[in-house]
Amino acid sequence: MLALKPRRGAPDFAEQDPAAAGDKMVLPRPLRRMVRFLGSLASGRVNIPRHVGSASVVAFYAATSAYIFALVGEPVQVTQALTSAAGFAINNVKVSGNAETSEIDILEKIGLDGTTSLMALDVAATRDALKTLPWIREAEVRKVYPDTIEIKLKEKTAFGIWQYGKELSLIERDGKPIAPLRDNKFAHLPLFVGKDAGTGAAEIMRDLERWPEVKSRVKALMRVAGRRWDIQLGNGVVIKLPEHDMDRAMAELADFDRSQQVLERDIVAIDLRLADRTTVQLTADAAERRKKAVEARAKELKKHKEAI
Repeated sequence: MLALKPRRGAPDFAEQDPAAAGDKMVLPRPLRRMVRFLGSLASGRVNIPRHVGSASVVAFYAATSAYIFALVGEPVQVTQALTSAAGFAINNVKVSGNAETSEIDILEKIGLDGTTSLMALDVAATRDALKTLPWIREAEVRKVYPDTIEIKLKEKTAFGIWQYGKELSLIERDGKPIAPLRDNKFAHLPLFVGKDAGTGAAEIMRDLERWPEVKSRVKALMRVAGRRWDIQLGNGVVIKLPEHDMDRAMAELADFDRSQQVLERDIVAIDLRLADRTTVQLTADAAERRKKAVEARAKELKKHKEAI
């Protein structure tokens, strides 16, 4: 038969003095397990998995947030405070694509106050807030941990200047206002005047592409009764176009100018609204000179008839 033998070096409790054993303090079983674990941990025989520390910190903040929220009922403020203190406060904002929008306006719209947490930042709400700025068409917002926001913007393109009453505004190609005109930076853009001028701006400019000699001299385009256009040239001459058949009117104007250089003369306006006639309005000085010339011509004719 096999006999059970004690391990080498193990104490033989059967041979120990019961009195001696009774002199030692014996810990309860749960405490003995804890003592053995702490001893193994101190001696390095227990390996702690990676990221346990980070997970513990997150768990600690989550538990603390839940506790504070239970007390004050403000989850956003709690998250802001805890994550900012943990090193996630926003310290850098990188902006690209802004030519007409100042970074100051961007920062004010985001609402950073020096303690705003990157973890608590609502990307969708931030993007929508940026799109309320006058020049911003599209906005992309990205978090770069631990403390940076990257913002990429796409701005609107100014097509012209719209004047309605005394107000001047920059407009897009479709006529939608962008922002009030503040300086001369956009003075090279065409000026559209009138209540509905913005909505038809792209169409009239497209039609004028076929008449570059006139388009290059345009100073302003004035919408009349929401139906037709008057074109003011740089020298002050006004060309009155018809509501329909603009090509016919512009062709007549081109022929008239080639033969008479009418656009260089001392005139106020050329009326092309009627298909069967073209009316030229002279300036006051030119009209006076013409009146005197007609009177002088009449006198000469009268003398010639008397002489006969």
